[in-house]
Amino acid sequence: MDQSAKKEYKRIWLSPPHMSGKELKYIHEAFESNWIAPIGPNIEGFEKDLESYLRNSSYVTAVTSGTAAIHLGLIMLGVRPGDEVLCQTKTFIASVNPVIYLGANPVLIDSEKDTWNMCPELLEKAIISRIKKGKRPKAIIVINLYGMPYKVEQIHTIASKYGIPILEDSAEAIGSSYKNQKCGTFGDFSVLSFNGNKIITTSGGGALISKSEKLKAKAVYLSTQAKEVGIHYSHKDIGYNYRMSNISAGIGRGQMEVLEDRIASRRRIYNYYKDQLDYIEEIRFLKEPEGFLSNRWLTCILLKTQEQRDGILDLLLSKNIEARPSWKPMHMQPIFENVRAFLNGVSEDLFKRGLCLPSGSSMTDKDLNLIIKYIKAYFE
Repeated sequence: MDQSAKKEYKRIWLSPPHMSGKELKYIHEAFESNWIAPIGPNIEGFEKDLESYLRNSSYVTAVTSGTAAIHLGLIMLGVRPGDEVLCQTKTFIASVNPVIYLGANPVLIDSEKDTWNMCPELLEKAIISRIKKGKRPKAIIVINLYGMPYKVEQIHTIASKYGIPILEDSAEAIGSSYKNQKCGTFGDFSVLSFNGNKIITTSGGGALISKSEKLKAKAVYLSTQAKEVGIHYSHKDIGYNYRMSNISAGIGRGQMEVLEDRIASRRRIYNYYKDQLDYIEEIRFLKEPEGFLSNRWLTCILLKTQEQRDGILDLLLSKNIEARPSWKPMHMQPIFENVRAFLNGVSEDLFKRGLCLPSGSSMTDKDLNLIIKYIKAYFE
């Protein structure tokens, strides 16, 4: 469809920012007090808000992005050039890039079908294989994909058995939980993202979650150019310009006030899609196993064939509705084509048949019904 025809339809985005208006109070306070730089009361306030929400001895460092948080977490786990880090292949590339930043080597692990996350059996197979080669992995990065918790007990049992720390990437999973414990609190270090497409946003932004005040202090130190205490600019370590700004943190404080509403909206959207489309035999929804609670950041469906996935995707795009294939696995990316990987075919199949539907919390029932109408029409 040409661009002029597309203008006939209102654009429905996949997952746009959703401001509440509550953010303005904190932004105005920052302007009035001139706390514009990466220092100020909103940063501490936002971190405290997150710590209160997550509980479980969580110590939060607010930074510029989820990617920055992963980078810092790997540094604090002692990852060095030449080390190996076990990574989930079914993810966005930002989960793996920081391994490369450090000169380390990712080893990619395929998914299991229940949650689409890292397969515990392949994880252990990879660990045993690498240890036999004299390359004990330095860390494991596991993802809560699309807000669905990974198989926490199995993964952590394996990691503990071999003494390998876990960095939990909960970039998509704030508000999700496993057995009533919040995602973002299971890893030795954990990560959140507040990018513009997430359930709550600070425009850009992320957080590194540590297990102690001492570790948080080190994260703050590294994220502020590793500046030593004192009037002189003295540095003993390499640091990074990763600290979140007071303005961004102010947006985050306002967003935290509506977080539960945003999660409820996303879950309602998932249930609405499922109620309307579950009868279609060619569609399967990513369901929650017992004890798992997903924030339903994105509603994901699995079609019977790639042809059906592509057909629905093309139809929605032609109507100015943003939908996306599920994440293309890292082992299928040209940049990682020569990376060692332990595969079972699950993530590649999910990529070929998986579709992410518009899931923004600001969507109206009219938007949902329009999308559902087109999907039904495809099969009819």
